[in-house]
Amino acid sequence: MAIELKIPEVGESITEVQIAEWLKAEGDTVQKDEPVVVIDSEKTTFELPAPESGTLGKILRMAGETVPVGEVIGHLESGSGDAAPAQAKSGDKPAAKPAPKPQAEKPKAPQPAPNDAAPVAQSTYQPKGIGLVQAKTPKPPSSESRNKPIKPAEARPANPPPKGSEEGESEEKPAPSAAEPESKAAAKPALPAASEKSATKASVGGEEEIVPMSMLRRTVARRLVEAKQQMAMLTTINEVDMSAVLALRREHQEAFEKRHQVKLGLMSFFVKATVDALKQFPQLNAEVRGNGIVYRNYFNIGVAIATGRGLVVPVFHRAERFSFADIEKDIADFATRAKEGKLKPDELEGATFTITNGGVFGSLLSTPIINPPQSGILGMHTIQERPVAVQGQVVIRPMMYLALTYDHRIVDGREAVLFLRRIKEAVESPARMLLEV
Repeated sequence: MAIELKIPEVGESITEVQIAEWLKAEGDTVQKDEPVVVIDSEKTTFELPAPESGTLGKILRMAGETVPVGEVIGHLESGSGDAAPAQAKSGDKPAAKPAPKPQAEKPKAPQPAPNDAAPVAQSTYQPKGIGLVQAKTPKPPSSESRNKPIKPAEARPANPPPKGSEEGESEEKPAPSAAEPESKAAAKPALPAASEKSATKASVGGEEEIVPMSMLRRTVARRLVEAKQQMAMLTTINEVDMSAVLALRREHQEAFEKRHQVKLGLMSFFVKATVDALKQFPQLNAEVRGNGIVYRNYFNIGVAIATGRGLVVPVFHRAERFSFADIEKDIADFATRAKEGKLKPDELEGATFTITNGGVFGSLLSTPIINPPQSGILGMHTIQERPVAVQGQVVIRPMMYLALTYDHRIVDGREAVLFLRRIKEAVESPARMLLEV
């Protein structure tokens, strides 16, 4: 019995997705819940599992194609079977096609040499998929986090490239036919125009490579440009002495890890400090909506995570209710599943403020860009030992630069500077977050 493989619902605002890679070929045997194809949406990547054990039949939509949610992209023949029956069912007349092959070889000898090589590239060509992610991992643990939906960017893939677009094919040009002058054949371009086939990886002159942007990358690019065009962004910078936090981690790391089975990192301190500062300065937790300002009495903190496919921002919903252990557990879970393409779309929705940590890559200082319609983003940076003045003495301390980018339409410079100073004070004296002073 043939079972349809359909694109499932992946988010309230997501209407189309892109097929990133088929993990199985036509005729391959698959087990129930085994990943069959990798799907790329505008904010996350996920795998479509086989609903039943059987054999993959006809593939209807190829890698690189953009398809609407709910569309059938292939068929699965249920039940255990080998590759041969599945291929027979998927084709129109499979028994008649193999027979002519020996007869097609007979005319080769008498035919002139210039005409023999011409059809080879076309007859053996198979379109290549994008193949950006191939993750085969157990089902991810559940999480209570959510993030912001984004409208997909419109893009329709082109057809597979014609003969001559594959890398190295220009070295095997077919010889001119008898009816075509040699000078005219030599004038033909070896490669198609780059704009004609953008959905398939192509080589240009052996020195450049054209790779189509994934749906996630297109969405990130579009929203970053929108933020720069629509907001009055300004950045204020301060520095924080990390001595107290690092000492606290050294003192309690072993007991914390033994009790909660997770290490005590830095992000939990900054999430807690950010929530504390947002309570004092609600403008940074608000958004512009039309001619009004929407103030929120809840705190959904997004944490930016870099992956090979682009930036994703899983969210701590109601972060004010999270303990240090809760934050560290979810951060570890988010980071693992983000890199494997396992985050769910509803885990990426609803952030009211974002924290990004460029310090993990060694960034000393940067000015982050706000994720609309939020009004602020906090940038953490690398910890660097520097000489600083403390009570009239020059001492060496582990220092970190903090950068707050804010929407100047609703946040004044005074509030922005005091907000960042509040975070600095909370991190330099962690007890303040517990005492709420």
